[in-house]
Amino acid sequence: MAADSLILEHLRAIRETQDRHSEDLREIKGRLGILEQQYASLSNRLDRMDERISRIEKRLDLVEG
Repeated sequence: MAADSLILEHLRAIRETQDRHSEDLREIKGRLGILEQQYASLSNRLDRMDERISRIEKRLDLVEG
């Protein structure tokens, strides 16, 4: 009987740890999603700035083309 109780206690502890890890993983995935969105937004802004700078350089005859 005592062995069954001990096993159940260990299984409950394992389950609690697994639940905490699942919660942590959900939080990490959420944060990663936010970072991906911010990176995409920043990348798009940099691309537009690069295009604008290229047009300015051409207008001022700073580059060939």
